[in-house]
Amino acid sequence: MSDKIQLIIVDDHPLFRDGVIQTLKAEPDIEIVGEATTALDAIRLTGELLPDVILLDITIPGGGLNAARTIAATVPVTKIIMLTASEAEEDVLAALKAGARGYILKGVSARELTKIVRDVYAGEAYVTPTLAASLLSEMKGNWRGQQPATNPLDELTDRERQILEKVASGLSNKEIAQQVFLTEKTVKHYMTNILQKLQVRNRVEAALLAQSGGLKGKGNG
Repeated sequence: MSDKIQLIIVDDHPLFRDGVIQTLKAEPDIEIVGEATTALDAIRLTGELLPDVILLDITIPGGGLNAARTIAATVPVTKIIMLTASEAEEDVLAALKAGARGYILKGVSARELTKIVRDVYAGEAYVTPTLAASLLSEMKGNWRGQQPATNPLDELTDRERQILEKVASGLSNKEIAQQVFLTEKTVKHYMTNILQKLQVRNRVEAALLAQSGGLKGKGNG
């Protein structure tokens, strides 16, 4: 198989879809292996092709969020990025809960899009910064309602806090493992514990919580 990042794009607007395809096809390390316009086709193609990354619009026929949920459950090897015009907080939250690793608005530049695709492929997570700020506010409000007197970060061990700190800095599990002298598998186990303790669904939410708690950039020893 090719060493290139294999990618499917799903959008029901032909001009936009073609533009994204042309942008990404120009990159030497990215290969477009499929395109679709509906949630059903997205699910079918992903199951057949097992791409590394899928770009999904929320508003495709059948629902991009429905496609994301099914793909996350049935083809976990494929990393999901929502590429959409929706700035609604509920859509961002729903996408992350559905298993998306990235949430990008359609105004993104070609250069930034290719960087995000590579970063998500490498194990990182991405939410458009303006949306991340509002999402964080929403999440903090929810945590306040559930746990008025406690900070979920206090539940973490020193090692878990160290790993979460590096997640918040945008590092992948592999990069974290190299820095803290653990195996990648051990880091994954720590991440599972961290997500459970913080009551969050994925790395994006964990990183946002870490940043809100002032964890990012502290004590890298």
